[in-house]
Amino acid sequence: MWCRRLAGFYPVAKALQTLVVRKQVLRPSIFHKNVTSVHRWFSTSPEVNVCSWVLHNDHLEILYSGTCMRFNYVWLRDHCRSASCFNAKTNQRSLDTASVELDIQPAQVRADETTLYLTWPDGHMTRYGLEWLVQNSYEGQKHQLIQPRILWNERIYKEANVPSVSYSEFLETNEGLREFLQNFLLYGIAFVDDVPATREDTEKVAERISHIRETIYGKMWDLTSDFSRGDTAYTKLALDRHTDTTYFQEPCGMQLFHCVRHEGTGGRTLLVDGFYAADQVRRQHPDEFELLSNIPLKHEYIENMAGSNNHMVGIGPVLNVYPWNKELYMIRYNNYDRSVISTVPYDVIQKWYNAHRKLTNELRRPENELWVKLKPGKVLFVDNWRVLHGRESFTGYRQICGCYLTRDDVLNTSRLLGLKA
Repeated sequence: MWCRRLAGFYPVAKALQTLVVRKQVLRPSIFHKNVTSVHRWFSTSPEVNVCSWVLHNDHLEILYSGTCMRFNYVWLRDHCRSASCFNAKTNQRSLDTASVELDIQPAQVRADETTLYLTWPDGHMTRYGLEWLVQNSYEGQKHQLIQPRILWNERIYKEANVPSVSYSEFLETNEGLREFLQNFLLYGIAFVDDVPATREDTEKVAERISHIRETIYGKMWDLTSDFSRGDTAYTKLALDRHTDTTYFQEPCGMQLFHCVRHEGTGGRTLLVDGFYAADQVRRQHPDEFELLSNIPLKHEYIENMAGSNNHMVGIGPVLNVYPWNKELYMIRYNNYDRSVISTVPYDVIQKWYNAHRKLTNELRRPENELWVKLKPGKVLFVDNWRVLHGRESFTGYRQICGCYLTRDDVLNTSRLLGLKA
């Protein structure tokens, strides 16, 4: 591909750019003698990058700012941001994509220091900022994270000394809310202190950042050991690390816990960064990581209790990654609710169990466990797509008030406060 040849020219172009700056003139560049369709622009400004391109039969190849990008011509026409193609007020496409010829080619291509210009056969002009193209190209996305995170084990988290946010700051100031959401996005857990130990105040905290997601458990729920639901969580038994609602097609994205009352001993909450454990598997056992991110499993919840009859099934791999950059965005891990494995052929199942064991061993390393004693007044928010939770067994009466939150709303609030989410 021409990108390789162009990439080879890139250091030369940068050197020529420096020379141009010194002499304050523009100089022509040197190209492969058979390449007549390639054009380069050099600027007298050292901050401006060199832009080069090659026109192919079905795509445009661009080298800019050290990134080699390939854009299909249909894509370039479809994403036009002109007033007739894109509504800047609503940020929605106006162009009917089905009206674009699939074999369309530009009639003319040119560029200056910041912008690419394409003229189409019907005379329509499309303009793209070169930086915009870098940010939105497939090649550019491969090197970007959708959401920056800090992976942690017990030592890393405790040394970070992540602060809690007070109830009043959280509810009354955007600064307090932003600090809380920044902690949550980076670590997958965050705390709000001094919350009155009531169901109503817990609900008020939840609704500060999201609509509450109503599920088969209702809107706000109280978790006690009365075994009122067909789930081990409604007992006094210890719970191993897991993520919740793996039996939903889209597991709940966020949940909060508030221990409003405990008259007894034990009951500490266990937290494990599933992304940290998965990253260890990726580094040490890449084939096993690949297996866990490609094989879908069924998770199932069957409940036949008085007044509660449910049969939920969710399907998806244990590790979920974006295909273009392999960024992990969700872990679906719950050994209690994992259903019969009927989606894996016999000659792969042994490899799957081996991969699952590698991940389980990482999740169960003592150094990866963060134990927290929840008390009245301290509300814990957990990213259910990332952080696994569990608990030790307890005695006496213990009441946890909580709910699930809509992930999209949490991320929306974060973005509106200027955070990358």
